[in-house]
Amino acid sequence: MASQPAPQTAASGRGRSPARRRAILDAADSVIQRDGPDASMSAIAAEAGISKPILYRHFGDKSGLYRALAQRHVDPLMERVRGELHAGSSLRVRTRATVGAYLGMIRGNLNLYRFLMDRATSEDPRTRGDLGMMVRRLGEELAGVLRDDLRVADPVRAQITAHAVVGMVQAAGEWWLEHPEVAAETVIDDLTSAVVGAITGPRPAQEPGAEKSV
Repeated sequence: MASQPAPQTAASGRGRSPARRRAILDAADSVIQRDGPDASMSAIAAEAGISKPILYRHFGDKSGLYRALAQRHVDPLMERVRGELHAGSSLRVRTRATVGAYLGMIRGNLNLYRFLMDRATSEDPRTRGDLGMMVRRLGEELAGVLRDDLRVADPVRAQITAHAVVGMVQAAGEWWLEHPEVAAETVIDDLTSAVVGAITGPRPAQEPGAEKSV
C-alpha cells in the first residue's frame, strides 16, 4: 500500500510558518537597508527566494508587511526608551540616555527609518496610525514620569509638557538626519538641555488683567 503524505499543520499548509515569516522579514530588512524607501515588493520577494503572491500570503498585502516591520523594529526601540525613562537616575542623565538611544537608532538605521516613516506611513493609514499611537503612548508614559517622579502636580501641565517634549525630540531628529555634518554629541547635548529646560522651567506668568478661559 502506498504511504500517505504526512499531514500538514494549518500554518504550514497555508505557507505561513513563523520561521518562513521571519526569513521574509530578514530579507525585507536587507533590501530596505540597501535600497531605502524605494525598496520594492518584487526585490524583497526575490531576496527571500519566493514570489510576490507567496509574500502576500504571509502578510495579507504590503500593508501587512509594513506593520510587521514596524512592530519588529519600533517595539524594541520603544522598550529601550521606556527603560531609560524609568531608570532611577537624575532627570538630565535619563534625558540624555533616552535622547541618545532614539537618535542613535534613527541614524544607524536611516534607510529603514525612512522606509517606515516616509513610505509606509504615506501608503498605509493603519501603519501611520500604529506609529502615531506608539508616539502618543510614549507621551503618556512621560507624563506619568513627570507626575510621579518629578512631582509635577498639575496633570494637565504634565500632559502638555510630555507631548511637547516627545514632539520636539522627534522633530529635532528629523532635522539632524538632514544635517549629518552636525556631530551626534552636539545634538544630544543641546537637545538634552532643551528637554530638561522645558520640563523644569517655570510656567509663564499670567498677564495682568488676563482671565482664565473656561
